[in-house]
Amino acid sequence: MYIRLGSTRIRLSRYLALWTAVAVVFALQTSINAGLPNSQQPLWDLLRWSLIQWYTWAALAPTVFRLAERFPVRGSGRLHGLGAQAVASVGMTFIAMVVGAMVSTLFEPSGFFEQLGYFLEQHFAIGLLTYWTLFAIQQAIHFHAEKARRELEASQLATELAQSRLLSLKSQLQPHFLFNTLHAIITLLDEDKVSAEDMLLRLSELLRAFLEDYDGQEISLRQELDLIELYLGIQRTRFKDRLTTRTYIAPDTLNCAVPSLILQPLVENALRHGIGQRVGSDTIEIEARRDGDTLCIEVRNRNSTLSAEPTASAGHGIGMSNTRLRLKELYGDAADVRLDMLWPEGVACRVRVPFRELDSADEAPEFAPGTTPGIAPA
Repeated sequence: MYIRLGSTRIRLSRYLALWTAVAVVFALQTSINAGLPNSQQPLWDLLRWSLIQWYTWAALAPTVFRLAERFPVRGSGRLHGLGAQAVASVGMTFIAMVVGAMVSTLFEPSGFFEQLGYFLEQHFAIGLLTYWTLFAIQQAIHFHAEKARRELEASQLATELAQSRLLSLKSQLQPHFLFNTLHAIITLLDEDKVSAEDMLLRLSELLRAFLEDYDGQEISLRQELDLIELYLGIQRTRFKDRLTTRTYIAPDTLNCAVPSLILQPLVENALRHGIGQRVGSDTIEIEARRDGDTLCIEVRNRNSTLSAEPTASAGHGIGMSNTRLRLKELYGDAADVRLDMLWPEGVACRVRVPFRELDSADEAPEFAPGTTPGIAPA
């Protein structure tokens, strides 16, 4: 069984035990002041009067809490609340004295008014102090609950803000990728209509996957590789024998959670700064492996170089900047991305994110059978 004090519930046994402890402490204090064991008043009588006094306040405490909620001393109405509480404290204390006197007449030979006078003389000041102590406890509980509520709201707003930023960054990548792919198809129409048609089919399949399956911020690495294989198929059709792609994926990383569309802008950068600007052939390599509690992903190309300008190599286009911002929003300092030179020639983009396997319930739906090329060297 519980008793409610405002918005707080407390078990009745604990509630009575608390007030009993208060009564015992005051009874002992009274006995010490009376000079026990030489006092003429037995300890039991002192304890009985103390129990009557404090059990009365135990019964009135829920009402005190309701009055404290009804007339709070805060905000623009603090003066009105303070005045109402002053009146309520006097009134509730007088009621406590009346109730105490009525109960005492059951154990004492004296009448009600004599007992009421005794309670007013001995306990009225302590009663006022008790009322304001209960009022202060209610206000402290209220402020604690209000602080917790505001912290929760702030946390929810921060989460919503982070999600909005991530969606904004993700929405910047898709039109950017779509524009570049359509431009490649247009340039190929005059040279090889069959290949251009194949690119359009792959692009439609990729867009279907974007729109239907990948609304979340994280997917499994397996699904991300399915998406990037569709994109690489488009690029292999565009560059023909000039482009070779290879993947080196550790089997224990396939179910790891990664940000959706994390690979596409990195691969696009590798193509644009490699075979897209330099003569000859190029090889794009994608590698994923686990390093303790970290998933390491590398996108390498063998036909590009980093600029000597620090600012140029640090940004490396919208793909790198958006990837860096997305990782910051999702993982904070637990993730990073950087560009490194390869020997004798080439650039590697290295991404590190916390290793966390997705549950089957968290994964996006798989592609329909036969629509996604396998993960294998091409």
